[in-house]
Order: sequence, then structure tokens, then C-alpha cells
Amino acid sequence: MNGHPVAAGPQAALALFDTSDELVCGVDEAGRGPLAGPVFAAAVIFDPSRPIEGLRDSKKLTAARRDELAILIKRDALAWSIAQCSEAEIDALNILQATMLAMRRAIEGLSVTPTLALIDGNRCPPCLMRAEAIVKGDDKVAEISAASILAKTARDAALMIMHQQYPDYAFDQHKGYPTALHLERLRLHGVSPVHRKSYAPVRALLA
Repeated sequence: MNGHPVAAGPQAALALFDTSDELVCGVDEAGRGPLAGPVFAAAVIFDPSRPIEGLRDSKKLTAARRDELAILIKRDALAWSIAQCSEAEIDALNILQATMLAMRRAIEGLSVTPTLALIDGNRCPPCLMRAEAIVKGDDKVAEISAASILAKTARDAALMIMHQQYPDYAFDQHKGYPTALHLERLRLHGVSPVHRKSYAPVRALLA
């Protein structure tokens, strides 16, 4: 199975690796930068008989389009998996190691075992199979684009639940990122149980 280039952009025809004999999964994360909530990761293996059109980096899609594509990916992919690392794990491990752990959990959660994992970014989590890191892979490889969409939509859904639990922080608006609104609410209401206590703006309030 081939790692599928994304159909748009200057890297569309990029032959990253000879993957003709590989069962490829794409892996990406969502939520490294926010001050609150888990970090999510997803892994996706395509079914070559069921192509999915319109995939690209999730950050370049509208929320509505991400939701539409997430439904198609879950329906048509050969296998997919979403995993996370909690705020407590992020504080204990640091965000880089927590992200690697979430990615590893996503890969291990697949119902089909890949032979090659293509990872967005410049590092690979510990894997039982061969893994390659691809900088900006979510805009170069369709499997990684699909993983970025699943990770992003899962995290956004989790933040809406957090908003219901802690409405004072407006998680529905900033999704946990350190916006002026979030920092204002954080100063006004203090640190919630879902904030990442190792992150500087939160740590400063706790000091």
C-alpha cells in the first residue's frame, strides 16, 4: 500500500518513501500548545478501494469541513484509532513525551498492525514497526492529514465537554489556547482541575 500524497500544494507529487510494499499508517497530534485539556493523537490506515477526497492539514479546514471528513475517515478507512494523554500525564512527563505517548497509544490502538508509521513532525514515538518523521506531513501525506483531522475533531469535542463542566473559562471559544480571553478568565477564576499546571501562565498563578 502506498503512502498517498495529498492532492494539493507544491508537495503533491513528493515521493517521500518507497512504500509500495508497506501497510502505512499516518499519525498526528492535536493540542500541544493549549493551557488546558489532554493532548490527542490519531492514527489512520487507508483502504485503497475507498479513497477519501478533500484531505489536507486540519488547521486549513473549517470546523464544519473537519467534522464532515472525520465521519468519512471513520467510515471508509481500513483502520483508525484516537488516543490521548491527560493533563496530569503532561505535567508529569512534559508535553513532548506526553505527545509521543499519545501517538504510540494511537498506533497500538489500531485494529490492523501497520508495517510503516508516517509521523507528522520531526520526531517519532517508540514504535514496534518502522517509523519516519515528516515535517509538515499533515499537508504532504493524506494518511497524516486524516490523522490530523481525527485528532483535532476529537480534541474539540472534548473541549466542548470541558466547557460544560467549567463554563467560566470559555473553553468553547478558545479551546484551551492561551488567548487574551483565556488568560483573563484564568486570572479571574483561578486554576481549574483541567489546566496544565506545568505551563508557565498556569504555574505563575499557582506560585
